[in-house]
Amino acid sequence: MSEQNQQPEAVNKSGQSSQSVDDPKWQRDVIEKLAFSALAEQKTARRWSTLFKALTFAYLFVLLLMALGVFSGGKKTFDTHTALIDISGVIQAGGEVNADAVINSLQDAYDSKGTKGIILRINSPGGSPVQAGIINDEIKRQKKLHPKIPVYAVVEDICASGGYYIAAAADKIYVDKASIVGSIGVLMDGYGFTGIMKKVGIERRLMTAGENKAMLDPFSPLNPKHQQLAQAMLNEVHEQFKTVVREGRGARLKETPEIFSGLFWSGEQSIKLGLADALGSTDYVAREIIKQEEIVDFTYQEDFASRIAKRIGASVSATLGEVLSRQLINAGEARLR
Repeated sequence: MSEQNQQPEAVNKSGQSSQSVDDPKWQRDVIEKLAFSALAEQKTARRWSTLFKALTFAYLFVLLLMALGVFSGGKKTFDTHTALIDISGVIQAGGEVNADAVINSLQDAYDSKGTKGIILRINSPGGSPVQAGIINDEIKRQKKLHPKIPVYAVVEDICASGGYYIAAAADKIYVDKASIVGSIGVLMDGYGFTGIMKKVGIERRLMTAGENKAMLDPFSPLNPKHQQLAQAMLNEVHEQFKTVVREGRGARLKETPEIFSGLFWSGEQSIKLGLADALGSTDYVAREIIKQEEIVDFTYQEDFASRIAKRIGASVSATLGEVLSRQLINAGEARLR
């Protein structure tokens, strides 16, 4: 046999010859090892898949039980109690304090048969006049429906602007001597960049349909007509605010030109001006005024299941939007082809 027809032999580490590369048994062994390895990987993948599916199912099952209130211990209630509602933070739609949340809290407090009085514990610098107005209206509506349940506002650090808009609906307002109370006014702020644009050499190109569409545009010179329109709107909202305060405080209010100027005062001074009634904390009002020392917090708090549901909903919406966008793009490409 010539050298060209000789089959090469594999040599092991000890220098001895092993099976030929073309040996059918050697090929079969390799194929079997590869097949068994693939099967093992498939089994492992199936195990992990089953585990993840089980965990996902358990997680969703727990969320469902939480949504149904199975794990909710509920509020600790007493035969009779003082209902507490916290109004803490900036007042704005979807924000820390919003009308929907406060209205839900009020409804829960009034629905509780043991409620003998309600305390609105306020610590807010203000915010949306719309949200504050809705809350003020709801407090007055509920007071008419439940005349035997008094509503008191207790101010902690600050009760200004929209915060005071809400407090004005209470039967009485209690403050700390160092609280900040007042700021009965309305503002609209913004910036103007025309001077910087002129220095840098930037030209503003703005087109509108509707002569007032670009009202108060920060990149355009201030239009006197637009300024007058905005001021008229602010004055109107301010008058609404003043009416709410006058109705809420009545003869107790010692009205001066400065009361509605946007100034604010200490809690002690606010009592002298009739913006508040007396010094007092939450515990004091519950114990000495309402005569119900036990306090139950009815402040609305979004439960865990609702927060998760919102996040899942947002995620699903984003995914669907992306899928639809891709489908529209693909459809457009198909038509163009």
